[in-house]
Amino acid sequence: MRDNITQEERRKKRQKDTRNAMIFFAVTVVFLVAAIVGAVVFVSRFIPEKDEPPQESETVLPTEQEGTEDILPSEAADPALETDPATEQARTFVSGMSLEQKVAQLFIITPDALTGVTNTTLAGDATKASYMEHPVGGIIYQSGNLTGREQTKTMLTNMMTYSWEATGLPVFLGVDEEGGTVSRIASNMEYGIADVGDMSEIGATGDPQNAYTVGGEIGGYLSELGFNMDFAPVADVLTNPDNQVVRYRSFGSDSETVKNMALSELQGLKEHGVYGVIKHFPGHGATAEDSHDGAASTGKSLDELRAAELVPFQAAVDAGAEFIMVGHISVPGITGNEVPSSLSAYMVNEVLRSQMGYRGIVITDAMNMGAITSGYHSSDAAVTAILAGVDMILMPENFAEAYDGVINAVNNGLITQERIDESVVRIVRLKQIMSQEG
Repeated sequence: MRDNITQEERRKKRQKDTRNAMIFFAVTVVFLVAAIVGAVVFVSRFIPEKDEPPQESETVLPTEQEGTEDILPSEAADPALETDPATEQARTFVSGMSLEQKVAQLFIITPDALTGVTNTTLAGDATKASYMEHPVGGIIYQSGNLTGREQTKTMLTNMMTYSWEATGLPVFLGVDEEGGTVSRIASNMEYGIADVGDMSEIGATGDPQNAYTVGGEIGGYLSELGFNMDFAPVADVLTNPDNQVVRYRSFGSDSETVKNMALSELQGLKEHGVYGVIKHFPGHGATAEDSHDGAASTGKSLDELRAAELVPFQAAVDAGAEFIMVGHISVPGITGNEVPSSLSAYMVNEVLRSQMGYRGIVITDAMNMGAITSGYHSSDAAVTAILAGVDMILMPENFAEAYDGVINAVNNGLITQERIDESVVRIVRLKQIMSQEG
């Protein structure tokens, strides 16, 4: 009996010892894990965090020079546009457009380029047929297209009708009517309109009210004729005394005077339903050459431009200008090369959009000027401009070639659909606002 009890006690003792050993082992493991975690947390406090690697952009643009990165413009950079109902409405509209319709909206051309007829003065069946095939975003009229009040009213009224039929949107109907040396309408006696004179004379008065009056007078007769866009005012500061291109077209050599005059004229135009196009970013007044004939450049740095030439343009950006024209002006002191600003992603996207905060429509200067045609085919110039962040291409030397070039660039993957949509949304947004206001 004693032996049985002893064996039972021994068995229970062994079970107890085993249980205690397991508990001890578990407690030891928990303690060690806690100690290791605590040590890691403690040490990590003294180790600097590494930055997250930058996310690569889907679209990589060719750089203008080694070491200079040009980034594709993006609406996402502007939080206001993400929640703007007008922009959302435009995006919905654009989503229903074909690629061909979208690309056509990126161009402003002459009626001659649309129809293939020199000095077109009518907008009849031939014009309608051409427009239905290529419903461009805008038409710019030259002296040869304008012969008198009734002719102009009829032509522009028909053109607007065709646009509504083809696109469900208005069309930009523009003209170069600066006053003085550049006046397509007032210079023609058939219109019976008094010329307001050169802007150099207006600027010399020092009174912005005079520029506002000029904008009102020009806007009044342009609106009455059917125009909704004027390629004015000139916001160039005449900092180079040898400059002959904008000598009489500029409000003067003082950046504050030019700023106040340009904004006042812009307001006068808009009050008559005419959108002004501020030109020629980043400032033609600093150049000595004429970009109509060939390359034009300024050696100024960006800081130097900010102190003078860019003052009126920054003011226009801050005032919510709908259009800014980028000139064919090379700025090697900024970009390190001779690429015209109109084709420079750094000047358009980085300087004008990112640094200056511009969210409106960027238009090139006329692409049939020597500064472009001397070095680029129409298709190459158009594609490069779009890649640079430009929204609308003005007067390519060969419209068909430029249009096809952009279509092909999208189909080949050089230009993304998203890049096209960015510009078309800006254009459609303004056109829908125009239709609601008008």
